[in-house]
Amino acid sequence: MSIGILGTKLGMTQIFDETGNAIPVTIIQAGPCPITQLKTKATDGYNAIQVGYRETKEKNLTKAQLGHLQKTKNSALRILQEFAIEAPDSIEIEKPLTVELFNDNDIVNIQGYSIGRGFSGYQKRHNFARGPMSHGSKNHRLPGSIGAGSTPGRVYPGTRMAGRKGASKTTIRGLKIVKVDSERSLLIVKGSVPGKPGGLLTIVKKV
Repeated sequence: MSIGILGTKLGMTQIFDETGNAIPVTIIQAGPCPITQLKTKATDGYNAIQVGYRETKEKNLTKAQLGHLQKTKNSALRILQEFAIEAPDSIEIEKPLTVELFNDNDIVNIQGYSIGRGFSGYQKRHNFARGPMSHGSKNHRLPGSIGAGSTPGRVYPGTRMAGRKGASKTTIRGLKIVKVDSERSLLIVKGSVPGKPGGLLTIVKKV
């Protein structure tokens, strides 16, 4: 896994290319993410950096969290995340990660939490076919058979049923960065990304 950056989804809009075609894009406020810890094989058993994001009030963190952040002289940060690296010696711990990690036309993978849809039925959640809607039918939006009778005498774990839909960790791969705005710490990405505006995103360059 390569080094990435944390960001916030601001929303979607469209831009026009040089030929006049409309391109749907997502605006992401990305970083800066100060490095809060450098992990090495000698001390932790693996190489990684830990970065922080979203400043908060000190009263919202525990003393242990504040003490951990003060080791690298960082302010109170709400979110901490690790990225695996190969060469920890090349990392400057005083230098925060910014959108300058990326260039125009880079291909990235973006991870976030999908929009929660609440308790959803079979058709909406699993795209099941419905039953006939005509007069006399008693099977409109029911699941159908969920298993045999006395053998096996139970419903197998993982059988698709109604339940909570969305609000799960989702990764969209192969998205193209249309533009990097270093002055305002913005990434403009072609297409959609998981979650609502204001949602947390992890942006990693595709290897």
